[in-house]
Amino acid sequence: MPRYHLLAAFGLLALAACSKPAQKPAADTTAAQPAPPPKPEPMAFVTVIYNHPKSAAAFEKYYWETHVPLVGEKQAEVGFVAAELTKFDATLDGKKPTYYRQAVLWFKNMADLEKGIATPGFKAIGDDLGKFADGGLTGMIGEQTNEASTLLSGDTTAFVTVIYNQPKDANAFESYYAATHLPIVGQGAAEIGFVRAELTKFAKNLDGSPAALYRQAKLYFPNKAALTKGTSTAAFKAVGDDLPKFADGGLTALVGHLTSKK
Repeated sequence: MPRYHLLAAFGLLALAACSKPAQKPAADTTAAQPAPPPKPEPMAFVTVIYNHPKSAAAFEKYYWETHVPLVGEKQAEVGFVAAELTKFDATLDGKKPTYYRQAVLWFKNMADLEKGIATPGFKAIGDDLGKFADGGLTGMIGEQTNEASTLLSGDTTAFVTVIYNQPKDANAFESYYAATHLPIVGQGAAEIGFVRAELTKFAKNLDGSPAALYRQAKLYFPNKAALTKGTSTAAFKAVGDDLPKFADGGLTALVGHLTSKK
């Protein structure tokens, strides 16, 4: 701006100051926006996937009479907030299930899990596994990757699960999984009829070595009839047809049911 314009402007301001009473500065009407609440930490879990035992009857007897009560007795010490025990019924195509059972202990977050698995109570649970799981097992820890608020809600007794092996390229897997596969599942939810989805990612084996498996996805249904109907739909077929497009490490697809839920 030229200098004379600046002088004229200052003169007008001075004149105005002399001719008008002083005014209070305008009130700030832009109220401070509250900070968004911090994103909750993902729930963490310990899982044991059991291979088929030599004797299912002997396994079940020890499991329910000794092992499950032991886990319950140690809950306060170990600090898990929920337990889910499931039994696999078949592969998705109706064959003998690849695995026998799965048990999941849920913790509020990974810090609580790390603290819990360092307790004598958790060691007692682990030491007991060899007394009945003679077919072998895989023990891992991980975190839930979808909304944790849905974890303990819903009337669910049956499920279909996909357990993913380690992919060739984890970044490519995750990109396709989030951008393409999960939207396909979501779009077909009403037709398929599942009432809850649980997505998890394995972090490592219990002994600290790299995780034997990569991810797990579970769709829960109110009962076996609902599961059978849902897995027969065109929407479910679209979900299944999409799996080979990103799960290049292979996967295991199973159906099963809950045998207890705390």
